[in-house]
Amino acid sequence: MLRLTALLLFILLSPRAGAFCFDAAGAKYHIDPLLIQAIATGESSLRPGITNVNRDKKTGRALSTDYGLMQVNSSHIPGLIAQGVISSPQDLLTHPCLNVQIGTWILAKHFQVCGISWNCLGSYNAGFRQDRHETRESYANRIYAIYRRLLLKERGIRL
Repeated sequence: MLRLTALLLFILLSPRAGAFCFDAAGAKYHIDPLLIQAIATGESSLRPGITNVNRDKKTGRALSTDYGLMQVNSSHIPGLIAQGVISSPQDLLTHPCLNVQIGTWILAKHFQVCGISWNCLGSYNAGFRQDRHETRESYANRIYAIYRRLLLKERGIRL
């Protein structure tokens, strides 16, 4: 069973299969798959099983946890479970394509709220609070740099 799981993860994370996950999510939500890949690269370095605990800077108290390729925040988990999309947070770590679909759905919801812009893309990481403008901008600049590299590498497009 362990070998089968390892083989499936290898297949799912090979460049060809990985591209399929980004392509499928991009087609469903009308977002460039390379942009989605850029976000996953910036969020997790394309490591599907990674988690990150977000802590209060003053107290060190855990505030939330981010899961998987797209670092889906735990604030979304109750709704995803209620909708039957996942059964537990572990699904976000063991089903990379599902994680990409969920992360892209969250990004698409953000674009509906604040429009398609780099600042709005920054809200994927920093949220919508007004005092987080610089954090959104910094995040967007980091993702833009990754996106530019992917565009050049994958499509020969230089921005």
